[in-house]
Amino acid sequence: MIRAVIFDFDGTIGNTLPLCIAAFRRAIEPLAGKQLPDEEIVATFGPSEEGTIRILAPHAYEQGLADYLNCYRELHDMCPSPFDGIPELLEWLKARGIIIALVTGKGRRSCSISLEQYGIARFFDLVETGSPEGPCKPEGIRAVLDRFLLKPEEAIYVGDTASDVASARSAGVPAVAAAWAETADRETLRRAGADQLFPTIPAFREWLENSLCR
Repeated sequence: MIRAVIFDFDGTIGNTLPLCIAAFRRAIEPLAGKQLPDEEIVATFGPSEEGTIRILAPHAYEQGLADYLNCYRELHDMCPSPFDGIPELLEWLKARGIIIALVTGKGRRSCSISLEQYGIARFFDLVETGSPEGPCKPEGIRAVLDRFLLKPEEAIYVGDTASDVASARSAGVPAVAAAWAETADRETLRRAGADQLFPTIPAFREWLENSLCR
């Protein structure tokens, strides 16, 4: 029986990946003294944005981080709302007593900016953010299990990338592929071995409705 739904953020809750890239470009290019193509920025993802800035502008870390957070907030109108259906889904889960958690690679401050922008912070019983040292989602998922005394099979992790599927596997929980973002690659998610894959949020909710009734 599912007792907890654990969500990724970027590409799962909202279409924030383009925002992240745009904020990095605006904040870091002046410090790096060169143009940063999307591929170079995305290649640094895994650590939180603090880790990304250490890679892209190690000589100007403090300035880079401050500028990034300012740009991230200023540019958030690029994606002013979460994906259609997410607030209603969170409300529906909360009404049924399901534990809702967030495990993201985002840093604490950028995550707070987005949760505030979207007005959904109140839904999450626990938020685990990223580390500048590198990917740590399996540890975040396990922290949720430990906090709420959950067995791995009582939770699911919902994310939009192959690394999210791998993180769920590493933590021993079922992996649900959120394939509703423009940036999601459904074939890659299938090859990664997701237990379930949903192209739309309504399809995911329908599956949850059936699963929670068992």
